[in-house]
Amino acid sequence: MFDTFAALLDWFGIVVFATTGALVASRKQMDLVGFVLLGTATGIGGGTIRDTLINALPVFWVREPAYLVTCVLVSCAAFFLAHIPQSRLKLLLWCDAIGMALFAVTGAEKALVAQAGPVVAVAMGVITATFGGIVRDVLGGESPVILSREIYVSAALGGAAIFVALATAGIPREFALAGGFLAAFAIRAAALRWDWSLPRYRPRPGRTREEIDP
Repeated sequence: MFDTFAALLDWFGIVVFATTGALVASRKQMDLVGFVLLGTATGIGGGTIRDTLINALPVFWVREPAYLVTCVLVSCAAFFLAHIPQSRLKLLLWCDAIGMALFAVTGAEKALVAQAGPVVAVAMGVITATFGGIVRDVLGGESPVILSREIYVSAALGGAAIFVALATAGIPREFALAGGFLAAFAIRAAALRWDWSLPRYRPRPGRTREEIDP
């Protein structure tokens, strides 16, 4: 039951993230090849880096090419359907929030299965959730969302940490996954809804010589 639940979350995350990559391609008015490139890189990018870092080789989409095929099919479908939403940017942001929350917990889960410690598992959840979006934004000529004022990495970190904490405390994995996902999505959704952001560094005048050596 758990394996099925985790697999469904993983597949849904792949589809959602591939969709966000294709939506960026639509905003840039790319051709079909551009859609496939951005959709595929977004869908499997974070997981590829995760599997490489935890030495889970070959990476997941090499073991199961269906992941790669799914990204290609989703991207092709988006090429013909991306004009339907009234606001592709708004759809992109909300789909990205769902994908981020899903990958934060499934990435951490795969790291735990690979016998990684809790801290490493949380880090792998964040990497899985964010690096696909970084690749998407760089290839699409967008400012990476993790460098914006909005709360993004913090949401992934919170969701992955809550999942790992629940899982290591003995909570059934289905509930731990659901709890981590809901936490990450709720934080990101609140940031989108109310324009939350973390405090930013503000330059301050340096100390004078008199203050340093009175």
